[in-house]
Amino acid sequence: MLLRPENANKQYETLFLEIDSGQIKLPMFQREFVWDKEQSAKLIDSILKGYPIGTFILWKTKDALRSVKNIGNHKLPDIPKGDYAQYILDGQQRITSLYAIRKGIRITKDNVEIDYRDIFINLDYDPSHDDQIVTSQQEQGRSYIPVHDLLTRRLGELFREIGPAKSDLIEEYKARLTTYDFATITIKDYPIDIACDVFSRINTGGRSLTLFEIMVAMTYDETKSFDLALKYEELLYGRDEDDKSLAKANFETIPAATVLQAVAAITKGSIRAKDILKIRRETFIAHWGPMVSSMFTAVDFIRSKLHVPVSQLLPYASLLVPFTYFFYKNSNKKPTETQALLLKQFFYWVGLNWRYSGSTETKIAEDLKAMGTILKGRQPKYAPSELRVSASDIEATWFSASNAYVKAILCLLASQKPKNFDDDSDVILDNSNLKISSSRNFHHFFPKAYLHKHHDGAEPNWVGNITLIDAASNNKIRAKAPSAYISDFKLSNSKLTASLKSHLISNTKTFGIADDDYEKFLKKRSAAIADALNYILKPTV
Repeated sequence: MLLRPENANKQYETLFLEIDSGQIKLPMFQREFVWDKEQSAKLIDSILKGYPIGTFILWKTKDALRSVKNIGNHKLPDIPKGDYAQYILDGQQRITSLYAIRKGIRITKDNVEIDYRDIFINLDYDPSHDDQIVTSQQEQGRSYIPVHDLLTRRLGELFREIGPAKSDLIEEYKARLTTYDFATITIKDYPIDIACDVFSRINTGGRSLTLFEIMVAMTYDETKSFDLALKYEELLYGRDEDDKSLAKANFETIPAATVLQAVAAITKGSIRAKDILKIRRETFIAHWGPMVSSMFTAVDFIRSKLHVPVSQLLPYASLLVPFTYFFYKNSNKKPTETQALLLKQFFYWVGLNWRYSGSTETKIAEDLKAMGTILKGRQPKYAPSELRVSASDIEATWFSASNAYVKAILCLLASQKPKNFDDDSDVILDNSNLKISSSRNFHHFFPKAYLHKHHDGAEPNWVGNITLIDAASNNKIRAKAPSAYISDFKLSNSKLTASLKSHLISNTKTFGIADDDYEKFLKKRSAAIADALNYILKPTV
């Protein structure tokens, strides 16, 4: 069926009667009201001069969307039950400005109150000239009338107050405002995905709606107190300090898109955007709670069994989708020993093969089937070459905190429960200290400054040279030679040998540390990392 928009004109009184009755609404995916008084004054000026001010585009539907409840100090009415609502897709700033002036609304921005009653018509200017006759500032010695008063007070009152000399002009201005024909285009009963596409195409800022913004609008249900935007915030940070949350598990960097994909995985078995958009509101709401429970179980497994303590280390945040799916299908039960080994293998296989760096939706759909195989205690089919890491590959890998392959290696290093060199204390990893390559938890075992000074041409930034330690330990090392700072730490740490082993550094002599042999260190450390990864990639099941 071809969709056809309806063109019509609405006069001022009709337009605002529909807002006051709850029929015209501002969908929450619109940006907030940002026009200042001067912009609003120019809009009124254009109307008084008979200039066109653009077309308002309205989406008329019985779908209940998350919408703006208040404009400043003014509460907007609810939509009449069972009635159509008209959501503004284009023209929000203009309509809100006109409404704010009519209602005398006060809005506080950056601790400054903006009073929309303070917009004035200069009655001394000739409206036929180009001068702006509507302003937010009054000049001394001139005659003004507030636009709010013109729209809300009787003409007789205004005549008596301002005087008969301006009565004809005041009457003319009021008529121009209240009889102005606003051009509108209404799209009635369009599906929400098409309405959102219309919004994206006409948005003057050129910003398309995100899938999450669309789903926030689609899944909103006031009777069930379901607001996806708030539910996502609660998932990340909890309703209060005692509530369970991803932040408490140091997994607060999980994006909204991953959460949507997790819901789609357990309801559709597919995570394509078009499949997410097809999830019915009641289905989405019914599966939100179970998805959250399974996601928490997945995070607990990744933290406690894979020993990956923070989400910033995940090769891909979307790894949580198949893991959430697994635990949902497994009724959130503890995996068997075999299942746990296969999940660990899968985790590293994804990262070391850049699995989700392209065609992610298709690959995750395939991996949901792989989760079904793991649920049965069997290994999914992998190409043999994808289950083997060479020491030479590790040695030739440049360190980048955003590289999935490198992140898989960092997960391995984190899983060793690394100890600080100076006192054998646990290294505390934090998302904020792992965002970029220069972050504080990343330490070059052969320090950059040391290599630049003593090993001309040596590149410090190979992944084999990276260890995970606290910022305090990092500060103690600075530009010292490894042989020097390791000797220093022997005095304060009687367990230094064990501390080094927690970083896959087994012997100071064979690893070239005693004589500061950087090339030897890279070869030995890269081999140790490769051996540990290969052990995970080929579990005995």
